[in-house]
Amino acid sequence: MDFYNYLKAIIIYSFLFFNSPIITAQNNMTFWQKSDTLNKPRRNTVYIAEISTAALTLIGINQLWYAKFDKSSFHTINDSKDWLQMDKIGHAMSAYYVGKIGMNALDWAGESKKNQLLYGATLGFGFLSAVEVFDGYSEEWGFSTADIIANATGTSLLIGQELLWDEQRILLKYSFHTTKYANQRSELLGENFLEQTLKDYNGQTYWLSANLWSFHKKSKFPKWLNIAIGYGADGMISSNTDYFTNNTVINPQDRTRQYYLSFDIDLSKIKTQSKLLKTVFSTLNFIKIPAPTFEISSNGKGKFHLLYF
Repeated sequence: MDFYNYLKAIIIYSFLFFNSPIITAQNNMTFWQKSDTLNKPRRNTVYIAEISTAALTLIGINQLWYAKFDKSSFHTINDSKDWLQMDKIGHAMSAYYVGKIGMNALDWAGESKKNQLLYGATLGFGFLSAVEVFDGYSEEWGFSTADIIANATGTSLLIGQELLWDEQRILLKYSFHTTKYANQRSELLGENFLEQTLKDYNGQTYWLSANLWSFHKKSKFPKWLNIAIGYGADGMISSNTDYFTNNTVINPQDRTRQYYLSFDIDLSKIKTQSKLLKTVFSTLNFIKIPAPTFEISSNGKGKFHLLYF
């Protein structure tokens, strides 16, 4: 569904905005510097902003997107096999980062850890689940239990690490490279590079990037060094069915899953005195850094990439 690709773009741009290097003064305090104690005006502002933004966005989605399609009684669909589950991982990542934004905003306001997790970290799951209900009343689509599970998985990764370690030692990350498939069906997979980063699942890779130093803080590992495990897929020009193009067909059996092992960098752990650089590093930390990578596919073929994007 194209809408979810645009929703991912909104989430990414929101993440960039909330980490932007805009510095203003407030009570002799740098505006983006978090409060050590509860700052009630900030807290109230965050809650009002979260509620109003979510409400207005859902209203806008309903009027600008769902209004174009026929309504139906509430119904479900089973799309768990679509796109070799790449879209489901996208759901998990979206829920993770929207929740992270919510949690960080409340941390900035000096809110308690409990409330950060209850009302901030769950923001992604709540918002995406509301959108899923819209799907359930749309004849074009349907309520997807698999999407809900994916949303819950992303939120659980965020909250679980905070409860276990009080920090995010394992990050969800994303990388992309262009593929030949977009040219075969550009109306679905993207007309240009920006669209393809959101819509061409063949070129997307999702990563679990673990910081080595965080797991053994007395070690001599560089604090910024991560090990990343990635997942991708190839051979897809439709969600889960045969699709003919130019007198050829890509069958479901031609689709392959791809698993990766690579190094990565946790940009937030690079030491710098520059507030601008800290902001840039924090903002871009959802992107997997290109690095030497070993790949193995579900067809048993292995490959080494000097630099994998």
